[in-house]
Amino acid sequence: MIIDAHLDIAYNALNFGRDYTLSAAETRRREGPRDLDIATVGLPDALKAGLGLVFGTLFVSPAADALHSPIVYHTPEEAHQQALDQLAYYHGLSARHDVVMVERQADMAALLAARARGQQLQGVVVLMEGADPVLAPSQAAEWQARGVRIIGPAWKATRYCGGTGQPGPLTPLGRELMGELRAAGLTLDVSHMAEQSFWDAMGLFDGPVIASHSNCRALVPNSRADRHLSDEMIRELVGRGAVIGTVLYNRFLVEGWTQEQGKRAVGLDAVVAHIDHVCQIAGDALHVGIGSDSDGGFGTEATPREIDTIADLPKIGEALLARGYSQADVDAVMGGNWQRKLGEILPA
Repeated sequence: MIIDAHLDIAYNALNFGRDYTLSAAETRRREGPRDLDIATVGLPDALKAGLGLVFGTLFVSPAADALHSPIVYHTPEEAHQQALDQLAYYHGLSARHDVVMVERQADMAALLAARARGQQLQGVVVLMEGADPVLAPSQAAEWQARGVRIIGPAWKATRYCGGTGQPGPLTPLGRELMGELRAAGLTLDVSHMAEQSFWDAMGLFDGPVIASHSNCRALVPNSRADRHLSDEMIRELVGRGAVIGTVLYNRFLVEGWTQEQGKRAVGLDAVVAHIDHVCQIAGDALHVGIGSDSDGGFGTEATPREIDTIADLPKIGEALLARGYSQADVDAVMGGNWQRKLGEILPA
C-alpha cells in the first residue's frame, strides 16, 4: 500500500472548488487550459495507484502570505474556523464508501483488512500544517479529540515559531505548545520549521516526530534553502526514529530549476537522489517515504517528467528498483515506513 504523507485536499476543495472525488483529468477539463497549478490529484487516480492512505492537511493561508487563496485569515479565530471547515470536509468525504478517517489503531487495522480483501478504499490521517488555528497551546488536546494526529507549527512564521522564509526561534507560545503536544499525544511535524525553531523543538519535545514533506538541503542548497533539511537535521530525525517525506516539486528536487525549463528537464532520478541521500545518512531505508505535496501550490507542470498525475506514484518504486534497491526497501519507502510510524502515532 502506498502512503502519501502530505496532500492539501481540503484546502484545494474549499479555496478553489476542486472536487477530490473527481479524477485529475476531469478537474483539468472543468478548469480549462492553464499554464500553472495544473491538477494532479483526484481520488480515482489515487486508488488506481494503490494509494491507500494519505495525510490530509488542515492548511489555512495567512492574509500576509496567501498563495492566491480566496480564503485567508487575519486573526487566530479566523484561522481556527477555517481549519474546522476543512476538517468538516474530510468528514464529509468519509461518508463515501471508499474513504475512511483513520484516527486510531483499530481504524488502521480495518483499512488494511479491507484492502487485503480487494476493497478500493483510502484512509485519511489529519495533519495540521501551520499551528495558528490552535487558539492557545492548551487547545492542542481539543484538536486531538477532534481527530487531528499531527501538528506542524509552521508554514511561514506563525504565532508559535519561525518558518520558511521567516527565520526565528520558537516563540514563548511555541515553547509552551511543545509540552501541550506531548501531553495530548500528538506528533510534531517539523516541515517548514525555521532551523532555529527546529533545534529549539528538539530540545523540548520528546514525543514522535516526522517531516511530512521535506527534501535534502545538500542537493538544493540555494533554492529556498531554509525549506529543506540539512544533513545535521536529518541525522537528528533519524536518531528519533522519524520518517521524512520526499516532495515532488522540481524546484525542490534540482538546484536551479525554473518554470521556463519545463517539466521534462527533471526526471525521477532526482526524486531517487533525495531518497537515497536520506538512506545514506541513515544507513538503511527505514526513514524516508513519500510526502508529495501534489497540488500544494504547484501542478503537473512542475513535477518530474514521468509524473502526470498522482496515479504515477508507483513509478517512484520502479525507479528505486532500477537504482538497485531491494523490493523490501522499495516497499518500505513507498508506504511501509509511514505505516510503521503510524503504529506509534495513532492511539489505541
